[in-house]
Amino acid sequence: QVQLVESGGGLVQAGGSLRLSCAASGRFLSSYAMGWFRQAPGKERAFVARISLSGGSTFYANSVKGRFTISRDYAKNTVFLQMNSLKPEDTAVYYCAARYLDTEPWGYWGQGTQVTVSS
Repeated sequence: QVQLVESGGGLVQAGGSLRLSCAASGRFLSSYAMGWFRQAPGKERAFVARISLSGGSTFYANSVKGRFTISRDYAKNTVFLQMNSLKPEDTAVYYCAARYLDTEPWGYWGQGTQVTVSS
């Protein structure tokens, strides 16, 4: 079992920055790829970014590429999402997720943290 708790959301003006954190607990966390997803009002949950088991590989949605950076700290069992140059369309609830060996479905989810970007 893996438990995930997000933090760091809030209200920011367009062009600003936020850093989201996802604290993970459980066994063998280094065996899990980690990702961030978001869900805007009236829309389905969408992929934002993921990072591999080793941290050496990252992948981003086109909409955030060049503005967001995902990273993980194994000592702290924490995954981060640094969000720069935020736009109003980035407004959403952001969810942290984990999947075993980067091959299984995204089976573990946090409760989400709200990010609101004002114009």
